[in-house]
Amino acid sequence: MGVDDREDKTARFCLTTSTFTIEQHCKRRLLRKKHFECIEFYGDLLLPLRDYPVNKVLAVYLLGNRETGLGTGEILEPEFYNIVPACGTDEDIPFSLSLSPALQRYRGIAAIKAVYWAGYAPGNVPPDLASACMELAAWNMNRYRGRRIGMTGNIRGSGRDGEHFEMSMPENVRSLLEPYRRKVI
Repeated sequence: MGVDDREDKTARFCLTTSTFTIEQHCKRRLLRKKHFECIEFYGDLLLPLRDYPVNKVLAVYLLGNRETGLGTGEILEPEFYNIVPACGTDEDIPFSLSLSPALQRYRGIAAIKAVYWAGYAPGNVPPDLASACMELAAWNMNRYRGRRIGMTGNIRGSGRDGEHFEMSMPENVRSLLEPYRRKVI
């Protein structure tokens, strides 16, 4: 990026900002972190998980309501669930929790709580996603160096003055991020 030691703090800030901007644009968390997700249970045996790719499932709990007598937080043994596709694959498709048909015999399950690791580890980010982050960070560095953050220039003419505002993200970065963007159906 052409950054020397004097601009180290600004470069770190730009990288962090570009990471958060990309996650906001994609409407999902991309860096690996632990997720706690509570999914309402209506009898379906395939429950979609919010974040992906899933690296590891730490625990799955059965949550009941007070009338049924089922405990609040009874742990579900790993034999009664699995992840589709398998954990550890870095495929960028939504993952689901597949439950055993034996759970349909339980009465009073109100929700399933899943605790899992999801996202890309820092050394395992896909190249196009890493490239988008670096390009956005470099773009932000150039904005800060110009000291006219948010502005691209002035308009003079036809009796009125005005200013151009720059876009929030370059088009080439948007095109790199399109495959990672969460689609709402």
